[in-house]
Amino acid sequence: MGILTEPMKRVVTEQRLAYVATVRPDGRPNLSPRGTLVVWDDDHLLYADLRSPRTTSNLAANPAIEVNVVDPFLRKGWRFAGRAERLSAAPDLARAKELLSGEVTDLERRARAFLRIAVEHAAPLVSPGYDLGRTEEETVEVWLRYYTELKQGRQPKRSATD
Repeated sequence: MGILTEPMKRVVTEQRLAYVATVRPDGRPNLSPRGTLVVWDDDHLLYADLRSPRTTSNLAANPAIEVNVVDPFLRKGWRFAGRAERLSAAPDLARAKELLSGEVTDLERRARAFLRIAVEHAAPLVSPGYDLGRTEEETVEVWLRYYTELKQGRQPKRSATD
C-alpha cells in the first residue's frame, strides 16, 4: 500500500489549485501556485511546469519539495513532502502527457517540463474553525457565504479562527 490514500487522491483530483514550496539557492523559500497537479500513482504526484522556471531550477539544485492542497470550502486538505524529479525518459513523458492531457489546454506547446514528486510524508491540513465544534456542512456554508458576498462586491466579515 502506498502513501497516498483515497481521500488524499480525491482532494488532489478535485481541487484546481495547489501550492508548491521549494528552496532557492540562497536558502530562501519559493512558493508557487500550481494548477496542473495530478496523481501519478499511490506514491507519486505529477505536475507540468507551464510558467515556473524558478521552481524547476530550484528543484534541479535541491529536489526537496512540499505541496499543499486545500479544499477552500471544507477548509481541509493535505500537506505532501518529498522529492521531485524532472522526467526525461520517453515512457514517463508519454504517461505524464496522458495524465495531463485533459487538464492543460495545448499541453504539448505549453509544458516546459514534467515533474514527478515522490511523496515521502503526508499530513492533514485542517482549519482551526473545526476546533470550535463546527461541522463540515457549517464550514462549507460559512465559506460559500463569504465567497458569494465577495463576488457581489461586498466586503465579507472575516474571522481569525476560520
